[in-house]
Amino acid sequence: MATATGSGLVVRTLQRAGVNVAFGLPGAHIDGILQDALDAKLRIVDVRHEMNAGHAAEGYARVTGDLGVAVVTAGGGFTNVLTSIANAYLDRTPVLYIAGSGPLETDQVNDQQAGFDQVAMAAPVTKFAHRVTRTELIPRLVAQAIRTALSEPRGPVLLDIPWDVLRQSVDVDEVDDYRVEVDGTGVSPAGAVDRIVDALSTARRPVALVGKSFVTAEARAQLHEFAARTGVPLFSDWEGLGAIVGSEQHVGLVQTLATVPEDERPDLVLLLGLRFGMTTQFGTGRLLPKSSRLFQIDPDGRELGRLQDVELGVQADPVGTVGLLNERLGDGPVPSGRDDWLKTLREVSATRRSALADETEQHEGAIHPYLAVRTIAESVPDQATVVVDGALTELWLSETIALAPLAHYLGHGYLSSMGSTFGVAVGAQYAIPDKATILVTGDGAVGYSLAEFDTLVRAGLPVVVIVLNNQAWGATLHTQQFIFGENRVTNNRLENGSYSGVARALGADGVDVTELDQLRPAIEAALAARRPTCIDVRVSLAPIPPEERVLNGGAPFGGIEVDS
Repeated sequence: MATATGSGLVVRTLQRAGVNVAFGLPGAHIDGILQDALDAKLRIVDVRHEMNAGHAAEGYARVTGDLGVAVVTAGGGFTNVLTSIANAYLDRTPVLYIAGSGPLETDQVNDQQAGFDQVAMAAPVTKFAHRVTRTELIPRLVAQAIRTALSEPRGPVLLDIPWDVLRQSVDVDEVDDYRVEVDGTGVSPAGAVDRIVDALSTARRPVALVGKSFVTAEARAQLHEFAARTGVPLFSDWEGLGAIVGSEQHVGLVQTLATVPEDERPDLVLLLGLRFGMTTQFGTGRLLPKSSRLFQIDPDGRELGRLQDVELGVQADPVGTVGLLNERLGDGPVPSGRDDWLKTLREVSATRRSALADETEQHEGAIHPYLAVRTIAESVPDQATVVVDGALTELWLSETIALAPLAHYLGHGYLSSMGSTFGVAVGAQYAIPDKATILVTGDGAVGYSLAEFDTLVRAGLPVVVIVLNNQAWGATLHTQQFIFGENRVTNNRLENGSYSGVARALGADGVDVTELDQLRPAIEAALAARRPTCIDVRVSLAPIPPEERVLNGGAPFGGIEVDS
């Protein structure tokens, strides 16, 4: 009789689903999974904090479109990964979190790493959370969790598996395997697609806003074909930027629309998996005009017309729907005027950058952050993944990153959890090992995960970490100055230590940059070395990025600085 432990059944089911890596940190409650993974050659990338096991699984899922997996121990291991679970939930990222827990036989005996309901804690921020109570149920419940994570709208799932359930052996001949695949999702009805085609044919100033659905090369090819055949300019939020790069109709991030002249604003907006909310200025009409015709395709019906009325709202797969649009478009010519419209939008984007460049001419002291992020964008190699962390850093980088020939741009997402994306960079680099991964982070954000330089070294992951170091929690410091006054800044200064020194101490490379002309050579050298590297860039705190000015009630331009 052939037997398998519960841990072995977990590993077997993961491998049936095509999983070849999971991210975790050792602990007694899950050591059985690590042992069976070792025998099955399922790679476990071990990090220095469970928080980053979860975030690494997110990063892997975000750049591949496949399932990410995190394996964490009970108690503190589980609570450490809760931020990642919430992050994946808000951003619709398919991650399976497997958490160990105390033995069933010692339930409610005041044991260590026990005494609370892990499933109940995770339930509000998961699509499915369940405790497995019998070993023979593992194949069915793991398969169900995987299908749930990958079903639209995608999202995180949690399985809590007690220590004794993982250790128990069962007869493998009496345990069935279950379907792990989701073979396809629905597309828009043909009639709705025809309405979009008709509307596009008469629109003078159409735009398409692209969300995170277009991850694979095939999906992006369909999107680029659609844009080429219609001449529709492409915008994105942070997650969709890599999908529109490479298209002749690529313009940049959706925030560019905020500075389009009033009489030249879009008259038709096609939302392809991009949700109303923060990135669309919450449906106020300042970004997407109330007078424009809105057509929304989203895999989640709850998102249709959430904050602005839409003429057509279809719950469907944006990728498949774009493919159907291409079929319906036929071979007709691109409507006249589209080249001029694209040129107008690109001029708006260039004017925005020129205004920022002009502001830097009067700046003295440390490197102006706009000049730093412009240099970074110019240094990004083809098909790289760029990850960003830190509120002020993300605001600055958003002004230039659309110029980079990247494949993926991974930001904070809707939770905007500071310090979360060092782990994301770990998973992203593992997923695409032959391409560069660059993490651009603030000095405040990088402090959450400095020990992960050790992970990069041990795992052989050549992530380049660029720290924009203004020696402060910049965004909160500026907010305190705006709201309470410059003499009321408190708990915001970060003036000690060397981040490049920490990296060197943990076996990575470390470089200090104090002059702008040092930055690009430092980036190029780090990329060529294929070694984990920290580039510590001293930037000025005083300048205010355009989007922060808007958040504080001002205009996006005007040369505003604060006393640093």
